[in-house]
Amino acid sequence: MYMNIVIYGISVFIIICLLLIWYVNTFNKFQELIIRINESESSIDSILRKRFDLLNRSIGIIKANTNTKEDVLDDIVKLRSRKLTNYELDRKLYDSLNEFDRIKEKHPKLNDSDAFIKIELGLTESEAEITACRKYYNDIITDYNKLSRTFPSNIVAKICHYKNKTYFDGKDMDDDIKNDMKL
Repeated sequence: MYMNIVIYGISVFIIICLLLIWYVNTFNKFQELIIRINESESSIDSILRKRFDLLNRSIGIIKANTNTKEDVLDDIVKLRSRKLTNYELDRKLYDSLNEFDRIKEKHPKLNDSDAFIKIELGLTESEAEITACRKYYNDIITDYNKLSRTFPSNIVAKICHYKNKTYFDGKDMDDDIKNDMKL
């Protein structure tokens, strides 16, 4: 009788230890993904800041080399005091990049300016960097959302109040809106 109680106690102890090990392991996976998400967001922040700064610097160069009196890259000036999410800022900067390209086509003599060419090269580099960061971010979000939705790791997600995260394009896979893919 005493031996059965000891075996039962040891079995319960082992099961509890295994559950605790599983919980800690799953919790650590979530923490690793959260850290990677934060790092990715930080990278996106710095690239968007670089892109904003390049476009901001280009305003003076464009005005000096084209002798234009019109407002150039007006959206960039308006963005200086606004608080936007990375996605919203990326969309606004994308629109400003299109305006930058239109100005470049309209004023071909801008290509004679070394400062303008450096800014254009920086913008091209930033486009490649932001594309890679977006993909990396969305891949991490996919892993995080899979972990938070699948059994048994969703138990840890519910205990720790981890919610699904949206992708960089602003798509929320949990809402009822099916046609909100951003282009």
